[in-house]
Amino acid sequence: MPKIETTEKALFSLLGRKYSDQELEDIFPVAKAELDGHDQDIIKIELNDTNRPDLWSAAGISRLLNSYQNGEAPLYDFFSTKEESFDNEEREMYVENAPSYRQYSIGFAVKNHVVSEDDLLSLIQSQEKLCFNFGRKRKTIAMGIYRSDLITYPVHYTSADPDKTSFVALGLDEELSLREILKKHPKGIEYGPIIESEEVYPYLVDDNNNTLSMPPVINSSTVGAVQVGDSELFVEMSGPILKNLLLAASIMACDMADMGFDILPVKVIFDTETEFGREITVPYYYQEPVKCSIKEVRKTTGMNFSSEEIIASLKKMGVFAISDENDIYVTVPEYRDDFLHAADVVEDVIIGYGLNNFTPEMPSSFTMGRLSEAEELGRKAKDIMVGLGFQEMMYNYLGSKKEYIDNMCVDGKDYIQIENPMSENYEFVRPSVIPSLLESESISARAPYPHKIFEVGKIAYLDDRDNSGTVTRNSLGFMSADSLMGFNEVSSMISTLLYFLRIEYTNEILENDNRFIAGRCAKLVANGKQIGIFGEVNPQVLENWGCSMPTVVCEIDLDTILSL
Repeated sequence: MPKIETTEKALFSLLGRKYSDQELEDIFPVAKAELDGHDQDIIKIELNDTNRPDLWSAAGISRLLNSYQNGEAPLYDFFSTKEESFDNEEREMYVENAPSYRQYSIGFAVKNHVVSEDDLLSLIQSQEKLCFNFGRKRKTIAMGIYRSDLITYPVHYTSADPDKTSFVALGLDEELSLREILKKHPKGIEYGPIIESEEVYPYLVDDNNNTLSMPPVINSSTVGAVQVGDSELFVEMSGPILKNLLLAASIMACDMADMGFDILPVKVIFDTETEFGREITVPYYYQEPVKCSIKEVRKTTGMNFSSEEIIASLKKMGVFAISDENDIYVTVPEYRDDFLHAADVVEDVIIGYGLNNFTPEMPSSFTMGRLSEAEELGRKAKDIMVGLGFQEMMYNYLGSKKEYIDNMCVDGKDYIQIENPMSENYEFVRPSVIPSLLESESISARAPYPHKIFEVGKIAYLDDRDNSGTVTRNSLGFMSADSLMGFNEVSSMISTLLYFLRIEYTNEILENDNRFIAGRCAKLVANGKQIGIFGEVNPQVLENWGCSMPTVVCEIDLDTILSL
């Protein structure tokens, strides 16, 4: 979860008074936060909601706490909408010939507030939290803050040849090409991998061709070096998702307005059509209103709230709302994008009303907890396997294509693939326990043989017969590796296991399964249903895993056994 630090002076100035540690501990839950420490002048805060990036700053938390204390939602008059824009001919930004992989950039300006040491630290922290957490380590959001008095508008966001374009990066004295910056500058080494493989790099300049930055890596040493005492700033954000950039810009604009800055909108002109048009005046309000029925609020909370009480509770959360006889209509704050359902409105009503104001009620009915049939069967299977001399293992449920498909010599057409994985090591949901067992064997060559391991766990795969298109099953898988291990040995183990599970079964021919040696594998069938498979592992599969010893495996569907 995100953690932030702020000075007492900065936080209490925004809150309007000094709070004791106990008062902070009592009120922070309103912002889904908790006091993580108070060391001399530094207050540490841990946030427990990743859906509220507007709270990842002292200004954001103060905004919500002030609304809660005063019962009034804040008003910001510098946002443009689809219907109304501000006249910003003096401050324009052109997005032209931008890199296709990072095609958007937006910005706004501020003035009339002298940056203090606390202000500078707060701005840097907000920048880092939004870009690192919400912007996925600058992959989807990168932010730069510049000295606006050194900028000649309009600003231009474009692409540049990394070998023919150069500037003096922040923290350096020498002029380097864009490609050299990625290799020599600490920030280039850290964030360069985001763009280094591309033919052109993002580039931000003013109308006099003075470099502002190379997003998402580093600012220039002049325009991009904000200092204590500056009073006019330009805030720019770039990335591949325009809506995320607009939200981040709205959060920063509201934070800086609360810090005392006057917000100056900037007209951003794109060379291609966007979901919000070709011209946007930033900060830009794009949120849509949300409706929630009064009946749903009452049903969920168990309270007979009036519409006036609901509206008052929402105002304490910084949210404006109106009502008619049946429904509440919420105007989503400019700095929030987490109202996805009517339930989100109910949540704010509950927090705004006060969690401590709900009267505790004892349950009207009592039940006794017990193990499910699936859990009881799984535990019984574990006891039997341990009695047979096997050691229990526990594995991850996500893995790579190499582990689940390539090494197993299967096509993987029924396997569940993660659409946007953070790493190729966690790209597929486990379709079988067998690859997990073989992975253990692949790194256990030095351990004394025989190797006998098992796991009772879940597997999942695609299935059109289910409404979700997938099914999740409880499965028992075991493996034994030894120089004398073969079909007869694994058959004996299965016979003992199913005897103690009281399952009568037969073996049937298993065909066209590349995981096993043809003719040395079989299906387990009970009451006409296939309950599992077993056999000697194909030498090619063993070679793919780097295993040198003959190995047998078995996998049994425990859910099918339950249905017999």
